[in-house]
Amino acid sequence: MEKTNTRIAGFDLARAYAILGMLIVNFNVVFGNLNDPSWLAAFMRLFNGNSSTVFVMLAGMGVAFMTGRLGYSPEEKKKLRSTVLKRATFLFVSGMLLFLWWPADILHFYAIYMEVAALVLFVPSRYYLWLAAAAVVVFHALILAIPFETGWNFSTYAYADFWTVSGFLRNTFYNGWNAAFPWLAFFFVGMWLGRLDWKDAALKRTLFWYAIAVFVLVEAVQLLAVADVFPAAVNEYLAADYLPPFLPFQLSTISFGILVLLVCFWLGERFVHQRWLQVLSATGQMTLTHYVSHTTLGMVVFAILTNVSTDDLLARNVEVAPIWILLFSIGYFTLSVALSAWWSSRFKNGPLEALMRWVTR
Repeated sequence: MEKTNTRIAGFDLARAYAILGMLIVNFNVVFGNLNDPSWLAAFMRLFNGNSSTVFVMLAGMGVAFMTGRLGYSPEEKKKLRSTVLKRATFLFVSGMLLFLWWPADILHFYAIYMEVAALVLFVPSRYYLWLAAAAVVVFHALILAIPFETGWNFSTYAYADFWTVSGFLRNTFYNGWNAAFPWLAFFFVGMWLGRLDWKDAALKRTLFWYAIAVFVLVEAVQLLAVADVFPAAVNEYLAADYLPPFLPFQLSTISFGILVLLVCFWLGERFVHQRWLQVLSATGQMTLTHYVSHTTLGMVVFAILTNVSTDDLLARNVEVAPIWILLFSIGYFTLSVALSAWWSSRFKNGPLEALMRWVTR
């Protein structure tokens, strides 16, 4: 298996963590009861939002890594921007095809993030934080003008008018699962993080303390909101989780994502030559393959094992016990790791990653 440098090892390890979280969240959304009061169900709900946030931040970091060198010529900048736009197109088409089966697809949203990012690939990194803040402001302005539940049936997670022009634009840019506003904020924060010097120990300590302070503060305020300490409207705003993704959710998940990155980068530096790290890094390098795999093959296999219909994956007509969802998620992740190790010993890129590179070459 090819060795990776410490920065990339930590980056790919974070993607492997996000894959595991993604499996738990998506299998739980389809097969579980999101209101289950048991401690195990509550544990699995801890991954809600956090895994998607880490994924989007890592996507932004990936673009920043790809375009972060100083001194590009105009021709090089044009070529890099073209590569980003081609990959965005590939993800958009792939995501729209996957949407026919998996209505919670995130790939077509990734495409939008990358298309917007292509416009600002080579600006000073501080502007990415301003753009992130702007995405948050735009979302909160939109929610004052358009009720967030427009188009949604939250009991079945069906979106009534997705295939109309107005419904598609509303879902893509405002109230979809990972709509451009505010999720561009996570992508731009990722781009900002990708431009930092991750070998600077003092910088990482500063990031850690800021992230832990924000995370603890927001979590404390949200606990108070759950306890109905504030007026009802304020409690609803502070405690909102994923849909709609208000500012407290964004601050909590971004700070948590930074903590995950710091831990993974530390592990990458500390254990870079360890076989287990290389195997998990190989898994992280095949994120696209594992995403598509679990939303197709994984869903079908679990549906067969639990005798659940796949006619409408998000209808949640049958509830599977949390222990079986967690065990299946861990088992599927373990199998994905093993297959990643085998594949990476023979090929440079994962199956879908190789296809994307070939199509967008």
